[in-house]
Order: sequence, then C-alpha cells, then structure tokens
Amino acid sequence: MKSKILVTGGLGFIGSHTVVELQANGYDVIIIDNCSNSTEKVLEGIYNITGIRPDYENIDLRIKNDVVDFFSRHKNIAGVIHFAASKAVGESVHNPLLYYENNLSTLIYLLQQINESNQSNFIFSSSCTVYGEADSLPITENAPIKPAISPYGNTKQVGEEIIKDVCFANTDFQAIALRYFNPIGAHDSTQIGELPIGVPLNLIPYITQTAIGIRKELSIYGDDYPTEDGTCVRDYIHVVDLAKAHVIALERLLNNKANTNFEVFNLGTGIGNSVLEVVQSFEKVSNSSLNYKIVPRRSGDVTAAYADTTLANEVLGWKTSLNLDQAIASAWKWEQKINKK
Repeated sequence: MKSKILVTGGLGFIGSHTVVELQANGYDVIIIDNCSNSTEKVLEGIYNITGIRPDYENIDLRIKNDVVDFFSRHKNIAGVIHFAASKAVGESVHNPLLYYENNLSTLIYLLQQINESNQSNFIFSSSCTVYGEADSLPITENAPIKPAISPYGNTKQVGEEIIKDVCFANTDFQAIALRYFNPIGAHDSTQIGELPIGVPLNLIPYITQTAIGIRKELSIYGDDYPTEDGTCVRDYIHVVDLAKAHVIALERLLNNKANTNFEVFNLGTGIGNSVLEVVQSFEKVSNSSLNYKIVPRRSGDVTAAYADTTLANEVLGWKTSLNLDQAIASAWKWEQKINKK
C-alpha cells in the first residue's frame, strides 16, 4: 500500500467512486461518513470492485470533539479529500442554515486538526456554482467569482476562501480546490452509483427513477431560458472520470508538483448539454420514452454553465474519456440493478 488517505463523505456518490480509484492505485483509504445521504452498504460495493474493504468510521464532522478524537488516533494520514457536505442547490435555498453549518463548520474543524497535526495535502470538493451566472462561456478558472445565487454555492465560495487563507498563513499546507461541473453516471460494475435518500434533487436520478416507475413524471424547470431549446445547459461529467481526477490531483500534492500551495482546477467535459438534450440521450440509450412536463423556473438555477478544461488538461494532466451517452447508460444500468428490474 502507498500512503494512507482520509476520504470524508467516502460513502457518497463521488466519494465512493474516488475510494475505488484510490485503492486501484494502491492507496490505503480510511473513510469518514455519517450516512446522512449514504449507506454503509456502499462498503460492500467498494469491496466487490476492489477486493479491499476500506477502514470506515461513522463520524459527524459537525461534532468538533469527535473530529479531534479521530485525528488523535490517526497520526499517519498523508492527504485528505473532503467530500462531506450537503449538495443540493434547491434545498439550500429553502434550508440555508443547514448548509452553512454542515458545509462550513465541518471544513473548519478538519482544517484545524490538519494544521495542529502538522499534516498537509488537502483536496476540496468545490463546484462550478462559485461562478454564478458567468459572463462568458466556456468558464475558465479566471472567471470572476460572482455573488452566489444559492446558499450551497456560497458555502463553496466561502470554503475556498477559508482554505486559501489557511494556505497563506501556513506555507507548508498544500491544497487543491476541484470545481466540479455536473457529475453523473455510475461505476460500470453496477456495484456503486448515485443513491439519493428520498426524492432525488439531481436531474439524472430523477430521470432514471421516473423511467423505472418510482416517480410519476420528471419536472423540467423552465423552457424560456435564452438557450437553443429554452432549457438550462450544464456540463455533465461521468463520475468515474471525475474520481480519477482526484487521484491525479492528490499525487500532484504528494509529489510536490504544485505551482503554488493553493491551486484551482475546473473538472468538466467542456461540452454543454441542455436538460432536453439529456432527456433525449436517456431515451436513446434506454430505448424508451420518458414522461416529463415543463414547469416554472426554480430559484438558484443559472442559465448555462460549462467548463473550459484547458488548465486541468494541460497542467493537471487529466482528460475525460467517457461521453454523455455512456454516463447516462451507466446510470440507467445502475437504476435497473438496484430496483432489480
């Protein structure tokens, strides 16, 4: 095994896929997750793929004493990949205090303990929401950080500012913020995938649950946006491609290859697809029609966002290899498996 890596939120959608990629590259992984939006059954899926059961502790990172206790027992952590956070734009608009507590206090408690333990190498799960309604497309890392449209987006902006300040105060501390666009799909083995608890808050699981009969119909929020078909445009990236980027970013830190001790990279495909294009892709790969309706816009949605991936491609040395149809097909395969249809 290589170094020991802590993955917070490691039983979640992106976290679990990243754990698989870390283990495939020889890293020893320990997971922290409180299962607020995941389940311990994910450990079995990880084991079925890799043949390795990662260490796991059920800890709520909002409880500072538990974070302190964890780091007092684990002195040899070489890097931390921090996924643990609430992540739905719409929910954050309706429940902002949950998002500020869950996404910011947990980050602060982690950084305090990493600093006190003289550990380094921190990867932050950030988001393209930090750009808000971008002035131009595709979006580069130099695009201005606009006032956040949602509390979720604000927690990612503030989270990056906190990390940047820590890096300025402690030049031995190294961090990379990875700004995701829209992760979708599932591991091709169908052992792990997106597993929302309750009603899905993201597009793809709502599509697959509608198609399989769990939901009556898909609501498309607005068809009057200034896009080709009137629906919002996003950059949908396969979660496996996204997970692999975390391993590459981690190795950049471990090998002291970073240009500065705080770096930022966009992670997307560089291609924008509308909601209706996603629906059409699903209908193609599933060979079925989807029941959907157009409803009014919802708060917190920007018109269009897709990445300029030049920096990640050239500096980080990472590129996507899976397209939209492949990502949606894997998500549909996963939905069918978990519902045994």
